[in-house]
Order: sequence, then structure tokens, then C-alpha cells
Amino acid sequence: GDEDHLGDMDFKVAGTASGVTALQMDIKVQGITKEIMQVALEQAKEGRLHILSKMQESMSSIRTELSEHAPRMVTIKIHPDKIREVIGKGGATIQALTKETGCSIDIKDDGTVTIASTSASGMEEAKRQIEGITAEAEVGKTYEGPVVKILEFGALVNILPGKDGLLHISEIAHERVKEVKDFLQEGQIVKVKLLAADDRGRLKLSMKALSPEEGGPALAQPAPVASNHEASGNTEQ
Repeated sequence: GDEDHLGDMDFKVAGTASGVTALQMDIKVQGITKEIMQVALEQAKEGRLHILSKMQESMSSIRTELSEHAPRMVTIKIHPDKIREVIGKGGATIQALTKETGCSIDIKDDGTVTIASTSASGMEEAKRQIEGITAEAEVGKTYEGPVVKILEFGALVNILPGKDGLLHISEIAHERVKEVKDFLQEGQIVKVKLLAADDRGRLKLSMKALSPEEGGPALAQPAPVASNHEASGNTEQ
């Protein structure tokens, strides 16, 4: 601009109402006097305070939180052994997570995971899912999840992403259970307690451990009976 073409000095000052935070200067002469610098700084202060006052007038109040759409970043730490679970086979898991949440996800070899997004909700969802994928099942803890498969001797219940446990028929209710399907259906959401986990990662679950002692109302209630319309739709031809 003209200040570069016509002037001897190009002087930029940045700062707050409390003082100067940055300076940048280009000069075309051998040097400048102390008096010129004092005048320049005073003029810069007047201009800075004027601009800040106008900015303050346009703001009804100081923002205490970032805008929902402001760029943001969060870093979490996972065990390095869990990295492959977050990435998935051929990168399928992390690609699906990135697409679903709209986040950029970077994983270092030491287990540092950086999630960047312009959406607060998307970032939190990505963080929640990664923590779920890498979470370790804790013995004695209560979980809630869907029944993923009915077996003759019990059912498999998903308690964490990628982690299914065995709910043995003897652990469904205090009363004797003759048929698992009388109490459970695939897709049914149940609460279970993790009783044990062996070295091979097999999980032993219980529903009756969360229910009152025998003689009280059982937590596990018989599965709803299909209506005639539903039953006829499942009849083999």
C-alpha cells in the first residue's frame, strides 16, 4: 500500500486494552529516533483502544463457550494394543467412525488419539465411541446391552463394542428356566452383571445377580408372546 511506497516506516502494533502483545516493523532508512517511536506507539495505542471499544459495543456479552461450529480438538490416550481395534480390518472401523461423526481422527503409535472437528457433538460422539471400543470389561460391573444370539444353554449379550458375554440359562432368573426363548429374544435390551472374565477374554454374565432373592419379583420377565399376525409370518412353509 501507500505506507510501503511513500513512507519510511511500516509499523504494525497488536495488543489488548492492557498493553502491546506484538510488533512488526519495516523501515527504508538507516534508523529512527526514540521520539518517533514514542509518537508511533502512542498513536497505535489510541487506534487500538478505539477499535477495541467498537468491538465491545457490538458484543452483548463475553462468550464463555466456543460456538457449536468453531474448530476444536481433543486428545485422549488408549492402550497401544487397542489401536488395531479402533482402526479395524483394512481401516473399516475408523473410516466408518470418521464418516459418521465428520471428525478427523489421528492415532499415534503410543496410543495418543487426536480428534479434530468443527462440531462439538460430532467430536464428543467420536470420543465416546473410541472409549467404548477400547474399554475393558470390569468384573462386578453392571452393563446394559442387546441379546445378540439365543443358544440352547443361554444367550450371548453385547456389553461393549465388540465384546459379547455368555448369559448361561442358570443365570437368567432365580426360578428354573426351561427354555431361554421364554425369557429372552434377540435384540432385547437387558441388564447384566459381569461375574467373571478368563484369560481368553470369555465373559460370564448374570441377570439374576441383579434381581431380588428367590421369592421376590424376578428381574427377568418372560419374553412377550408374538401376536397371531407375527406368528403366522414366522410359520415355515
